[in-house]
Amino acid sequence: MLNISSGTSYPLGSTFDGKGTNFALFSEHATGVELCLFNEKGTKELEKISMTENDNGIWHIYLEGIKPGQIYGYRVDGPYDPLKGKRFNKNKLLIDPYAKKLTGQLIWNKAIFGYDVDSTEKDLSFSTLDSAPFVPKSVVTANISHFINDTNPQTPFEKTLIYELHTKGFTALFPKVPDVDKGTFRALCHKSVQTYLKWLDITAVELMPVHAFFGHQKGRGRTNYWGYETLSYFALENTYGSSDDFKNMVQVMHQNGLEVILDVVYNHTIEGNHLGPTLCYRGIDNETYYTLDKENKRFYYDSTGCGASFNTQNPYVLMLVMDSLRYFVNVMGVDGFRFDLAATLGREKTEFQYSSAFFKTLMQDESLKRCKFIAEPWDIGQRGYQIGAFPPSMAEWNDRFRDVTRRFWLGHERQGGGLASRISGSSDIFGYRHRGMYSSINFVTSHDGFCLRDLVSFEKKHNEANNENNMDGNNNNWSSNLGVEGLIASDDIKAKRLRRAKNLMATLLFSFGTPMISAGDEFLTTHFGNNNPYNQDNIISYLVWDAIEKEGYEFIRFFKKLVGLRHHLGVFSYKHFFKGVPVSKSLPKDLAWYTPKGKEFQQQDWSNQKLKTLSYAVLNGDHILFVIFNADVEPVLWTFPNFKEMKTWKLILDTSEKFQIAENNSGQSLEIPAECVLAFQIGR
Repeated sequence: MLNISSGTSYPLGSTFDGKGTNFALFSEHATGVELCLFNEKGTKELEKISMTENDNGIWHIYLEGIKPGQIYGYRVDGPYDPLKGKRFNKNKLLIDPYAKKLTGQLIWNKAIFGYDVDSTEKDLSFSTLDSAPFVPKSVVTANISHFINDTNPQTPFEKTLIYELHTKGFTALFPKVPDVDKGTFRALCHKSVQTYLKWLDITAVELMPVHAFFGHQKGRGRTNYWGYETLSYFALENTYGSSDDFKNMVQVMHQNGLEVILDVVYNHTIEGNHLGPTLCYRGIDNETYYTLDKENKRFYYDSTGCGASFNTQNPYVLMLVMDSLRYFVNVMGVDGFRFDLAATLGREKTEFQYSSAFFKTLMQDESLKRCKFIAEPWDIGQRGYQIGAFPPSMAEWNDRFRDVTRRFWLGHERQGGGLASRISGSSDIFGYRHRGMYSSINFVTSHDGFCLRDLVSFEKKHNEANNENNMDGNNNNWSSNLGVEGLIASDDIKAKRLRRAKNLMATLLFSFGTPMISAGDEFLTTHFGNNNPYNQDNIISYLVWDAIEKEGYEFIRFFKKLVGLRHHLGVFSYKHFFKGVPVSKSLPKDLAWYTPKGKEFQQQDWSNQKLKTLSYAVLNGDHILFVIFNADVEPVLWTFPNFKEMKTWKLILDTSEKFQIAENNSGQSLEIPAECVLAFQIGR
């Protein structure tokens, strides 16, 4: 018999004290909670124990003799009245929101739904089916010691270069990684992987979601490959490995000078809308964990497009999110977070608020002060596009940089002025509330949308493999196939595509702000025209290392050169925005823009709708960095500015490989090749 007693201290979750385990669950509106213990395989329910202790909504019980490894779940009772937002159903086994480990599969069976899926009343009906055989279960774990951060690189934001990767997609086909480790955290620790990441000279890896999401859900008919349908905010995706594997991976990254940033999804869960399954939060306390529609509580307020918004306005839900963040920093050792659809997290009574409880709590937390915070600054709700509106300590994905850079190199009109603003750090967006250049996360591609090679190879998306009739994914890609749709093309078209890709990457890395690179773009990987491969756990999404083509090898050498220049020049480590004021006799302003006539831009020049060429000069120690962006399809006669005593011109970048430089270009008129980026270091 188990020795059951009341607990005097009950942190949420399951806590092992060396003799037994305290279980605690928050459910404000439940009428009863049962703790269900399972056999060592999780296949047989051994015992149901009523949790009779309830302190202000925290149901808790202490069981002596329960040790790490014990498999368990909860059944929560209460009214089932969807019209009032209540969806309790004790027939459904629920995971512990604070469980550090889950076991078993998620099987898409009608028993996992709180309602009778065969009923014409849909979610207004009630299901009596037991879901236990079809859902993952929680596991008691031993207390994990805190992470020792003696190797944490703590790279300043202004010197950060982010490399976004998918744990499985990056390693599934990586050479020299043992087959048993491919697709896991252990693969990321492998010497060959670490050698490659160090060779790239990036400073941080941003891992796409690693919280448990159960990518392959048997019987569902589609795959959750990207991982943005999260089930647990503490347990890791079990196909990627254990918490020890993850912790070791972070340690190895740190030892190699790399920070680890997690892409986290606290805005919605895998449970979806009112017709979704009951796996955890919905069954524990639907009206607490989700934001309900004010007019009809049967439905949810949804600013995410994924069914229901997670209710971080509730103190206990907010505490769950904060505890999750602290766990991954203090115990697992990560260095930062990228918040998916972060505008939803900042909503108070469905309205985005700069001073929301989430932001206030995040900013004051002592454990998180060293972290990098990155917001995806939008959602699909009303006034959901909030770029520039986040607190000073948060950087933001700058999609305006992405779009104007793509349009400029497509040759679109009215793009020059916008591109200049993005290149110079986007002060028009982030130059408020004491923010700096690091606030802008500049990117041309990410996991969402065309990869770089597809961006220059396809006019239209080709998402047929997703089985959504090619209706999913963004239609506004600002892409071009340069004459032929698809990857197969003549050598001439391939050369044009390579040049376009170089121009896009050069623009990214010769811009001010924090650059982010999508893994595989450095060697021109392809997703075969699929701009939304969220469910493609296959060759469409994987990086195929053994299939890198000639152009890919050339491009990765070019990429390495760009990164080396960015680090070496130092000028891109500016923290503060340019002021447009003189800084020396050689340069009229701290950042100056020049026309092809060698004159500084005036207002009428910025008004030129057909502007397809621009250049900037910025003081770089004892030198001047001068960069030209020419998107014209024809060569341009360019008069170089005269920088007075600065006489020696050194060409450090030429995407055309055709420009002939003189020893002193000052005041000279020379022909600039079509569609190219040129960069010069000018000295005395």
